[in-house]
Amino acid sequence: MFAPGAAGVAAPDAAVNAERPEAHGTAVLPPRSAREPNNIFEEAPMDQDSSPLELDDAFVQDPYAVYAKLAPEGSVHRVRMPPGVPVCGGLPVWLIIGYEAVRSALADPRLSTDLNRMDGLFAQNEPDNNRRAGFSPAIASHMLNSDPPDHTRMRKLVSKAFTSRAVEALRPEIERITGELIDTLTDDGTVDLLDDFAFPLPIRVICLLLGVPVEEQENFKSWSKALVSGDSPEAAAAATTEVVAYLGQLIERKRREPTDDILTALVAAHDDDHQLTETELVSTAYLLFVAGFETTLNALGNGTLHLMRNLDQWEALREDRSLLPGAVEEFLRLESPLKHASFRCATESLTIGDVEIPAGDFVLLAIASANRDPQRFDEPHALDVRRPTDGGHLAFGHGIHHCLGAPLARVEVRVAFGALLDAFPAMRLAADPEELRWRTSTIIRGLHSLPVRLNRR
Repeated sequence: MFAPGAAGVAAPDAAVNAERPEAHGTAVLPPRSAREPNNIFEEAPMDQDSSPLELDDAFVQDPYAVYAKLAPEGSVHRVRMPPGVPVCGGLPVWLIIGYEAVRSALADPRLSTDLNRMDGLFAQNEPDNNRRAGFSPAIASHMLNSDPPDHTRMRKLVSKAFTSRAVEALRPEIERITGELIDTLTDDGTVDLLDDFAFPLPIRVICLLLGVPVEEQENFKSWSKALVSGDSPEAAAAATTEVVAYLGQLIERKRREPTDDILTALVAAHDDDHQLTETELVSTAYLLFVAGFETTLNALGNGTLHLMRNLDQWEALREDRSLLPGAVEEFLRLESPLKHASFRCATESLTIGDVEIPAGDFVLLAIASANRDPQRFDEPHALDVRRPTDGGHLAFGHGIHHCLGAPLARVEVRVAFGALLDAFPAMRLAADPEELRWRTSTIIRGLHSLPVRLNRR
């Protein structure tokens, strides 16, 4: 639930930094039988000394085609982000692709995620642009936007809530919530599986962790919807403001009436042990909220899409549930909920491959490219629920920013798919895959909607 390197199963820095998804263009998805991505470029391979490669909505809809085009030229490429992408639209960055290069860069201490460095670089590149609002300290002063020792201090305070033992203790509640949501689904006509199932499940789980009263959870659903829908940037900005205000009020209530939840523990870390500043406390609560739903939502949606496009794999899971843990790892590898790790900047000049990246430049690490690297994975563009799980996908990142919420995300996704297979064994996609669109984001890889016919038993 926390973004790798920032998902991941957190945290999407698109969401964590209040990046607002917007819809542009038409999706370009490979056919079900495809083993290689479509080539969307006609121009010659980019020379490292030439101008940055201009990315556009075709990259948003099918990044794998771009990675495949660039791969023969090496692992480091100068590109300009699509103009419609929130926060970083139009910025030149160094794009790192390929498994080994991305994995190494994720753990490289010379690539900083520090908020102050990022804010300064955005100001330097676009001094009159409001893109920096996404990095407001009021919501972004958390561990994903910090380097050691601050990162170490904040991560330690949150980590106890996401150990394997702590997550297993939550499993009965996750199963109960999942069952209640399944019971609300009807097999009459079609439903949007994202809206009706994949979206509310992680919201209710993170509200449980934060100690949000049940009667107040509806607010979280509406705020979350505004943050991910892309319908209105203004609504997303308003939702962020309302979430921060609510969390401030909730923190005050936890001070007066402590309860057994992670937010109360963080309040104590601030009040009693002075391990968090007030801004860090609110930012961390905001991170937990946003990161708590974004990656699980996308893992469920993306995994379902690929299963519906490969019904033999769906049937294999239906007949043998022992395949489910490995299948979840395959979903995360094949269509990572976060296609890129969060922005980094070079604190000093460094060389990756045979390319020198100057100090102060932005760097973007392509997790999705790493997870489909043919030098690491056989038939990397194919869904195989029997694929050995020792391949080491990078969906949860690597290094000190490795996804803290990975154990929780895995349990949620396994429980959810098990429930779907039990309740709707004949579920089918209710739309042409070519008509489905991906959300416009630097970090997130998630669909706008996923219509399905449930066909209950």
